[in-house]
Amino acid sequence: MVKSRQARRSAVHRTIRGRCDPSAYGPAFRLFNATFRAALAVSGIGLLLCATAAPADAAKLLALGDSLTAGFGLPENQGFTARLQAALDADGRKVEVINAGISGDTTAGGLARLDWSLADHPDFALVELGANDALRGTDPKETESNLDQILARLQAAHVKVLLCGMQALRNWGPDYDRNFDAIYPKLAKKYDVPLYPFFLEGAALDPKLNQQDMLHPNATGVDIIVKKLLPMVEALVGAGG
Repeated sequence: MVKSRQARRSAVHRTIRGRCDPSAYGPAFRLFNATFRAALAVSGIGLLLCATAAPADAAKLLALGDSLTAGFGLPENQGFTARLQAALDADGRKVEVINAGISGDTTAGGLARLDWSLADHPDFALVELGANDALRGTDPKETESNLDQILARLQAAHVKVLLCGMQALRNWGPDYDRNFDAIYPKLAKKYDVPLYPFFLEGAALDPKLNQQDMLHPNATGVDIIVKKLLPMVEALVGAGG
């Protein structure tokens, strides 16, 4: 079957998902991105269509995130972006959800690959990053700086954003928790973007809604997250969806 550009991009994402941090790739990862984009441009592959391609007039929603967005540990059709796409489709929204989630990614990794993600020219973006920063005990100032730059670049590209908050794991001390949790409301106010306070709301720490690692939601947990988040996504896309 001939694949669309998004199908191929999703396939490339899947090859590099896992317990890895793309920010560690540095220049090598950015070189791969540039080479991949150039190959698409030269070959004209990006113009090919498939039967399951989104409608030509569909708005594009970039889901920029980590394993929670990528759907770590789940069949592709049960991951977050697939279930969000299904929910939007069911509501008659003409929106193509672009899965730009990479397992293990940090805010630094998301920033490093942002230009590649923007190559799809999204109209909207859902930013879900920071969980791995908290797991590693990354300085909240660094996390804030990375997210700040991501939001600034999305704004410059005229992409409307929904920022998804994350909470510290309560194992680095109260000062860390307070400083980390404050990042998202602060940046949402600075850039005047809607904030969904906690991406894992309704599923976090519930054994029935998470995989064995208690970090990643199972299929039922994903559905709960999507259901809770959907009203804000639909408000974001508005008439554009």
